[in-house]
Amino acid sequence: MPSTSTSSASPGPYAGWTRERLVERLMQLEGTSQPSVESRSKPPTQESSDKAFDFSKHSKRKIALKFCYSGWEYGGLAFQLGPTPLPTVENVLFDVLAKTRLVDPEAGFEGCGWEKCGRTDRGVSAAGQVVSLWVRSAFPSEDEELHKVQEDVAGSVSAEAIEKTEDDGLPGLDDEFGSLEVSEEPSSNTSVRKRDIREHDYLAMINRLLPATIRVIAWSPVPTSFSARFSCKYRHYKYFFSSLYLDIPAMQAAAARLVGEHDFRNLCKLDAQKQITSFRRKITRATVEPLDGEDGGNGEMYVFDLVGSAFLYHQVRHIMAVLFLVGSGLEPPHVVTELMNVEEGAEPLHPEDVSNGLTKYAIVDRKPEYQMADALPLMLWECGYDESELDWRTSSGSDETGGEIVRGDLYHQLQSIHTRSRVFSALERHFMKAAEKHHPPPPLLFPLKHGLKDLEALKDRPERERYMNIPLGGGTFKRNLKYVPLLERKRLDTVEVMNERWRLGKGMRKEERRRVEQEDDSNE
Repeated sequence: MPSTSTSSASPGPYAGWTRERLVERLMQLEGTSQPSVESRSKPPTQESSDKAFDFSKHSKRKIALKFCYSGWEYGGLAFQLGPTPLPTVENVLFDVLAKTRLVDPEAGFEGCGWEKCGRTDRGVSAAGQVVSLWVRSAFPSEDEELHKVQEDVAGSVSAEAIEKTEDDGLPGLDDEFGSLEVSEEPSSNTSVRKRDIREHDYLAMINRLLPATIRVIAWSPVPTSFSARFSCKYRHYKYFFSSLYLDIPAMQAAAARLVGEHDFRNLCKLDAQKQITSFRRKITRATVEPLDGEDGGNGEMYVFDLVGSAFLYHQVRHIMAVLFLVGSGLEPPHVVTELMNVEEGAEPLHPEDVSNGLTKYAIVDRKPEYQMADALPLMLWECGYDESELDWRTSSGSDETGGEIVRGDLYHQLQSIHTRSRVFSALERHFMKAAEKHHPPPPLLFPLKHGLKDLEALKDRPERERYMNIPLGGGTFKRNLKYVPLLERKRLDTVEVMNERWRLGKGMRKEERRRVEQEDDSNE
């Protein structure tokens, strides 16, 4: 039998205990005995050793982490102070960083300079989310490194001076200062020293404790001035959907109108607490493109790609809801332009609208009431940065050729999850096929070929055949018997009115509570 090398387990907290003490301890844990004086002198537990960890004795460096997460498992990205129905991504990630002693849990998010690129809400996923923060490093700090380099320089100077004295019998001051000048540049000493020290394997340390629904895919050293939020040049979102019962060319024409700088107050959720007064955002790309493969007779899968420098609250999901209405034939493509026409002349007439007989756009200074699209299909795909500031890495080591160690375990984990999801998709598709034998598909209603005129032609049908399943994404829909066009619906108050009402209500009460707390702190 071939010999196998095994590593001995580290001694536990009961190493060296006598049999009698072990029996007594076992009885104590079972609640049948009180601990003796001897048993109370057990070795320190892991918990006490954690408290003894002194972060001030370790150097730090600023890095960026790129990670992905399954949004349906979490109550959003952002850290929350109080209890939440579902954990948040930041809470889970920070807890793991604290357990690995990469950040100080007592100092919290502020203590490590935590900054995120883009906030995602409950149910929204990300493939390329980025945070920047300070973490514990295996490399010595700059001050410590400089001190070591100065010691090396002083040692080399003394040795050379002694050599000169032995050779010439003279101190050799010129040579001594010359050697100081040569050794003044610390880069060679520093590089040699750092090559001897391997940085912590951040990916392995973090992913080992993270759940499978969150995975750090790369890290990068960054300059101290780098900010995951403010250094970001663009954000790229993807929204996946089936083309079933949708007019894709109409959706593509509507999406193209988003490109450029526009006022999106009618295509986002208005939150008076944020006190936003400017809703102009620049979109650099808005396309609807097919994905690979068919979806088993359930419509081809498409993706809506939206790229911009910054986005408003729930902006992507509101835009997608309007695109679904256009794709269903319930709204014309130019409704997107009208929703951005918040004042006279804000949006110039498109040539195709002129050719269709349109002479002016409606002015929509207040948001009509409508439901935003489902969160499940939405993903933050990429956060764009100046690549000269980043050097993405997947490990801290290198192979024999000097290249970075190639890791396949993370890819295989994600591949396994994807393979399993495809199995679920195949099962669901066959459930549908089995049902088709007894429940034939209903009459085709969407997309409407002639807009709302087609609904008028359905008046003579039974009521059950006139119900519309208006798509909201992710397999969800709103079931309506009648449809009211967007521009004819009830509208919310203007942004100015909503902001003022909040300032005089909740905002004033919040400010009063803050003032009282500050007074109490000063009295103490």
